[in-house]
Amino acid sequence: MSEQLKEYNASSMRVLKGLEACRERPGMYIGSTDTRGLHHLIWEVVDNSVDEHLAGHCNKIIVIIRKDGSVSVEDNGRGIPTDMHPSEGKTGVEIALTVLHAGGKFDKNTYKVSGGLHGVGVSVVNALSKLLIIEIKQKGKIFVQEYSYGDPKTELEIVGETDSTGTKVTFYPDEKIFSTTQFDFDIVKSRLREMAFLNPKLEIIITDERTEPAQEEKFFFEGGIIEFARFLNKGRQVLNKDPIYFKVQDQDTIIEVSLQWNDGYTESVFSFVNNINTSEGGTHLTGFSTALTRVINSYLKKKKIVDVSLTGDDVKEGLAGIISLKIPNPQFEGQTKTKLGNSEVKGAVDRLTFDSLTNYFEENPSVARIVIDKCINAFRARDAARKARELTRRKGLLGGAGLPGKLADCQEKDPAKSEIFIVEGDSAGGTVKQARMRENQAVLPVFGKILNVEKARIDKVLKSEKLALLIAAMGCGVGDEFDVTKMRYHRIILMADSDVDGSHITTLNLTLFYRHLKPIIEKGYLYIALPPLYQIKKGKKIMYAMNDKEKEKILSEIGSEGVNIQRYKGLGEMNADQLWETTINPETRHLKQVTIQDAIEADNMFSVLMGEEVEPRKEFIMAHAKSVKNLDV
Repeated sequence: MSEQLKEYNASSMRVLKGLEACRERPGMYIGSTDTRGLHHLIWEVVDNSVDEHLAGHCNKIIVIIRKDGSVSVEDNGRGIPTDMHPSEGKTGVEIALTVLHAGGKFDKNTYKVSGGLHGVGVSVVNALSKLLIIEIKQKGKIFVQEYSYGDPKTELEIVGETDSTGTKVTFYPDEKIFSTTQFDFDIVKSRLREMAFLNPKLEIIITDERTEPAQEEKFFFEGGIIEFARFLNKGRQVLNKDPIYFKVQDQDTIIEVSLQWNDGYTESVFSFVNNINTSEGGTHLTGFSTALTRVINSYLKKKKIVDVSLTGDDVKEGLAGIISLKIPNPQFEGQTKTKLGNSEVKGAVDRLTFDSLTNYFEENPSVARIVIDKCINAFRARDAARKARELTRRKGLLGGAGLPGKLADCQEKDPAKSEIFIVEGDSAGGTVKQARMRENQAVLPVFGKILNVEKARIDKVLKSEKLALLIAAMGCGVGDEFDVTKMRYHRIILMADSDVDGSHITTLNLTLFYRHLKPIIEKGYLYIALPPLYQIKKGKKIMYAMNDKEKEKILSEIGSEGVNIQRYKGLGEMNADQLWETTINPETRHLKQVTIQDAIEADNMFSVLMGEEVEPRKEFIMAHAKSVKNLDV
């Protein structure tokens, strides 16, 4: 044992004071220091304003992304207390901004329902900002104070008078903490729209001053989650014209549900607790799902419609649903609050949902019949899918009969060390096979465009030979038999040409993974290869550029005289050596990892781009036409 270990005593312990712990281990408080963690700063501040709305003191929130990299969040609530705390010797403002686990969220008389129950929200934002300016309108005065890296730089000063009340927080994220400090307008817009849906009569305005002219969106939904369900079904043919809606209360638990089925085959059910998106579900979602299945099976039996037993998958096929809970003491698993753990909630939600839906179906038999028919059709399709799976398995395409013949497998058997390129076309596939490392890189050529699964049930997916080949190569199965732990590769790389057809093929593949193999994306196993757009040749020197910006940068080192520039349209234009150097070699290639930053926005986007309805797709194209830089026709 070393002398250092022998000398371990109290003096060896490091004590992190104030907000030091936040700066030392930011991931513990905001989840990560990438773009997700960066945006989490906004959510923490906005959550405080929404809590003021829930307490009945705020009906407007304004969020501004500024040119200088800062973000401002302003509300018309009561304002953070500016008076001195009786025992701490600090103002309420300074306590809120510098002390962890402090604030009105711990006082049930101040906030009966709140998302930010950890009490670290705005103080963590302060700790991770190089500059934070807080402005409070209260008691007829305007108070201002500045902080830097979590510490106060000025006293709380009165700078003017006002007739209004509220809090405005402006913060500049610390670039030493975050890998990027560039806020994404679409991510912020999507989250704030979600907040407005969940809080009827709360107006939220977001402005992005970085563009010319500035982008601005206003959200105000008097219908709340009824309008939310309609939004989820944008681009789809709905079955029940008016969403089923109920709001019930049991002691301190309030459950609000909105349900609308469409003629599609995918489930879009999202759950919230005190405005927090519980993307990993939890006890409330389990209770709801159990009740929904029980209600519909009970209705079938009572009305003697058909003698079958429906599953949760049957009753949720084509369902766009919102489950929103308000409870006084939520127990979230993890600081980022993505899963509810309260055991007592499951039974309460199950009971309230069962009673409310049973009454609704009895009072609205025509709507009930529409929903029932949809569920029965889903059951029959599931049975057809089982038969299709058995037929496909007998053909040797799914499990038990070896791997597909077109697959050029790798030698490595450890999935964590293995990767597979899904390549469009036999020609490009042949070149990739020549270029790859046989040790741990597998190649599967898939000729032409695969089935658009947005418009197809699982039975058709299984009958598609191309999809069956792809699923068989990955080894994880699909549908009822899907098991992400059986993946043969932990890096799946989609590789297609850089033209319109290539983009369409990649989108079709992404639709398959998002709709039927989503855990692969959630595990971080899915990637898109980024082959170069240009080859730049001057004399014997050859360079590659991923985009126009890189091309211009290269030309400003080497000059444009005597330069030959080739714009690649397809993978087939590169030989094996070039493909290896630019797209396959782990040391030099560029890959884009596919993630789900916002499940609601992703769900909506796949419906718009790949669904049956033409009009929403036309609206999307018209709205984004001006931002297109390279149009390949």
